[in-house]
Amino acid sequence: MTQPTSLAGWLAHLEARNVSAIVLGLERVQAVAGRLALQPRFPLITVGGTNGKGSVCAYLETMLDAAGYRVGCYTSPHLLRYNERVRIAGDEAADADLCRAFTAVESARGDTPLTYFEQGTLAALWLFQEAGVDVAILEVGLGGRLDAVNLWDADCAVVASVDLDHQAFLGDTREQIGFEKAGIYRSGRPAICCDANPPASLLEHAAGIGADLQRLGPDIRVEMAEGGWICRVRDTAFPALPRPAMPGAHQFGNAACAIAALHALRERLPVPQQAIRVGIAATRLPGRFQVVGQAPRRILDVAHNPHAARALAANLADLAANSAPGGKLIAVFAMLADKDVDGVIDLLAPHFAFWHVAGLSGPRGLAGAALAERLAARSCEHRVHADVATAWAAACRLAGPADTIVAFGSFHTVAEVMAAIESPTNPNG
Repeated sequence: MTQPTSLAGWLAHLEARNVSAIVLGLERVQAVAGRLALQPRFPLITVGGTNGKGSVCAYLETMLDAAGYRVGCYTSPHLLRYNERVRIAGDEAADADLCRAFTAVESARGDTPLTYFEQGTLAALWLFQEAGVDVAILEVGLGGRLDAVNLWDADCAVVASVDLDHQAFLGDTREQIGFEKAGIYRSGRPAICCDANPPASLLEHAAGIGADLQRLGPDIRVEMAEGGWICRVRDTAFPALPRPAMPGAHQFGNAACAIAALHALRERLPVPQQAIRVGIAATRLPGRFQVVGQAPRRILDVAHNPHAARALAANLADLAANSAPGGKLIAVFAMLADKDVDGVIDLLAPHFAFWHVAGLSGPRGLAGAALAERLAARSCEHRVHADVATAWAAACRLAGPADTIVAFGSFHTVAEVMAAIESPTNPNG
């Protein structure tokens, strides 16, 4: 086979090659990693969880960068560019470097089948090893125990939250999913849990392997103080912390667990408290209650399951409490068919006066008509559009200056709105 020569070519090749996008298991990726001699000598922080893992990765990356470390960060999914998934020293990997990494993995793969995510994970580690990073942050793609990033033993592992999502792969209960998430923990090593009410399966697994479990609440505490807040990690206090730049009460817990992870690695990766403060104040992540315009206010949020919808609902309630009366909330909404669509709508229906809905393309996309049926059953006023960009344009055109438009339901939804905003032909961005 003639190998692709561009990043777009590589991504198209990998997508076309995979009949199934998700194949759990470590044997195949382990074999290829061995041929590539991927043996990281830098510390690894692995971050999993149903929601919040992207935020925890972002806090860790920003704090470590502020401390002067050369950081490798691997996350997924991306919004507009695959390059977003692989960052070195704060910069997205260049197309040429990603192509070199994909070529190296393909040469080592032989006849071993790899999924899109597995090939991307190996490529990221190959680049981090080549670049000589001081530390790498790896976000779990799905679950944890059998996810490709779990091939390597993390020096510290973080589980941001445990809730229902990807049940077809991880199980139908929090207990089953908690066991899969806890699979990233290692014996005798720091194991951070940001979930205030973790399932017993996670606690039992951590205890059974002898991990050094540190939980939000008993071991990691958030205390509000005048002018800021304090994070306590066991007997150590981190005082005078600024409010997180990202909105939502849950961000205090995410930031605190990032602090706990760095505290656990302080002998190998000392981070001054000032770097932690800088990181909290500077960390922003696209698509997390991101304000992209005013009059009308326009917000993007990747909330795509009930757990994330609850956080979005809390942010909307805070917004309403602190906004002048008179404006209404307008939704731009699209979801994937394999998500809990009804659960998300039930949580957010009380907040929105009107819904602009659309379908998402691809085999997992849910048609706009199917969303409309669910909204009609709940007596929600709505309109169906041909695609997300059209729904966004209609919402922007019809909203009043005091209104608020919120686009949510999937990473794909937010990505399509972002693309519409960046398009020079769309005056309603």
